[in-house]
This record gives sequence, structure tokens and C-alpha cells, in this order.
Amino acid sequence: MTSDDFASLRIASGDDLVRLIHEVPPQALLPILENPALDETSLALILQRRDLQSEFLAEVLKRRHFLKNYPVKKLLAFHPHTPRTDALRLLRELYLMDLVQFSISPGAPPHLKRKAEEQVIARMPQLPLGQKITLARRSPARVAGALLADGQPAVVKAALANPNLTESQILRVLARAKLPPNVAQSISQDSKWSCVYNVRIALLRQSSTTLATILAFLPELTVSDLRELAEPGILPENLRHYLQAEIHRRLQRPQQPVHATVHNSEKLKKD
Repeated sequence: MTSDDFASLRIASGDDLVRLIHEVPPQALLPILENPALDETSLALILQRRDLQSEFLAEVLKRRHFLKNYPVKKLLAFHPHTPRTDALRLLRELYLMDLVQFSISPGAPPHLKRKAEEQVIARMPQLPLGQKITLARRSPARVAGALLADGQPAVVKAALANPNLTESQILRVLARAKLPPNVAQSISQDSKWSCVYNVRIALLRQSSTTLATILAFLPELTVSDLRELAEPGILPENLRHYLQAEIHRRLQRPQQPVHATVHNSEKLKKD
């Protein structure tokens, strides 16, 4: 960088302006905002630089005419150094799928990701079915969980296939007091989630789970968990009966006496 380059920040245009956008150190970029040749396209090039300082971004935000351009607004929202208060305001103005993109961006601050997820979830009731399905396939875990609880069969199917969906979100869904019956049924039949031990426990606790599913899972649970679930007030009385019967069956299994075990072992050695 030369002194002429710094002087040119306010007057350069065309290719010279583009060169300066890429070459000027971030701490020296501020005068470029006074350049009359700086339009939304040129500003978008600047905002793609990840080394911009928050002071520069704050000055951009003061120039309200730039914020009428959606790509500029999106770049400001996504930039890691945009002041937090401004970033929160910009998130509220992003399109739905851009909010989803933000929420799964590796470099986005966790607190802002959470705010983006909240914005997506808040907009869900107004979304058409097709958009919900698309969202269920690619959204982050928290959004996928909210869509899973939606109950629409096609949305439930897409959410269960979402690679971002986590066990904790499945458990949150199954802990809901009012859950569409097909949600619990879909989870219990899913090849991945139906095999997860904690999910099976949660399905037993969920009132919309079918009796056939509960009976199929009982032999796979530990006696200690069966005893805990069979405590009064946890499950309906009719289900407690099945759990108690399973516990009794386990405890009544005939056990081979020790002397018989030794005898069989000696017999095998002789053979």
C-alpha cells in the first residue's frame, strides 16, 4: 500500500476501486465510505472480507440507504464482527432460508444462532406444507424437533430423516404432554431412533405410544428401569400391570445351580 492508495479511497472508481477493496488493510478502510462511486455491489465486495473491524461495520450501518439492499443487509447479519445489537435487528429482517443458513453456519456466534432458530420457529405456523417439508430436511436440530412435533405425516417423516436431529430433541418432543399420536408412532417405527435406549424409555412415558409398541420394548429394558417406571404415578395403572408382570417374569427365570454348572464343565473336559 502506498500513500496514493490511501488518498484514492475517497475518489477511486472501476477497477482501481475493486483493487483497493481487496488490498487496503481493514483498519484503513473507513474513508472508502465517503467515495461517491461506492455502490451496493462494491460494498458487498467489502463485506465479504472477514477481517473487517466492528467500527467499520458500525459506520456502514449508519448509512441507512445501503440497508435497503437485501444482499448488503444479509452480509452484515452474517459478518462475525457486526455489533451484537445490530446483528439481532438484522436477523429479524432475513428471509426464512437465510435464517436457516445462518443457524447452521460454523462461524456464527451461538447466541445469535439461537435467536435465528427462534425466528424460524416463530414463523413456522404460517408456512405452507411444502416449505415445512423442505425446512424439516435441512434445518438445525432445534428447528427439526419443533417440526417433528408439528404432526403432519410428511413433515414428521422429513424431520426424522434430518441428519442434524439429535437424541435430546427427540426426547424433548416425546416429553410433550399433548403430542399428535402419529409422532410417537413414527419415532417407534424409525430404524434409527427406535433402537436408542433413552428414546424407548421416553416412548413408554408418552401417553400417545401404542400398547403394542410398549409391550415390544419391555423385554429390552433393564429391571431397574422397569421398577422405576412401575412406581405409582409415573404410568397409568393398566401399563404398570404389564411392567410388573415383566419384572416378575425376569425374577422367576430358573437359574442353574452352581454344582450343576461345575458338573457340566467337568463333563465337557472329559468329552
